[in-house]
Amino acid sequence: MFTTKFNLIWTYWFIADLLLIVGVTVEPQAIGWAIAFNIIQVIHFFWLTPQISNFAVQVRIAYLFLLLIALYPPLYFIFYLQIIGTTAMVVFNYCFLARFMSLMPWNTSQAYTLPYILNTFLSKPVEGSVQQPKQPTLYRSSL
Repeated sequence: MFTTKFNLIWTYWFIADLLLIVGVTVEPQAIGWAIAFNIIQVIHFFWLTPQISNFAVQVRIAYLFLLLIALYPPLYFIFYLQIIGTTAMVVFNYCFLARFMSLMPWNTSQAYTLPYILNTFLSKPVEGSVQQPKQPTLYRSSL
């Protein structure tokens, strides 16, 4: 079951990545398709676990928000950042946005320390949610 779910997630991000790449390089209309496709992702993950507090839903809402604000011409560069991030997710299973979202106050109860933040961004990619990493932390506080 996990394999099927993971492949669906990977497939969603792969399609979103392709649509964004096509949208910024060849056919600007593909950006609209990427937005529509991401709305489908938000709806699908909300349908699976109907709670905005669900981490997978939060990440997709944040991604959609970034897509929408990047439509404002001075913020167009955000599309390129999303392409880099989504490609990293597809190729290396590293999701910067998910790691960033895991640091939001409603997603963590830990104190914000430099080792905690560094571990969040510099630890190896994990299978599943970054909220519950399955490997030891890289940085330990000596305090």
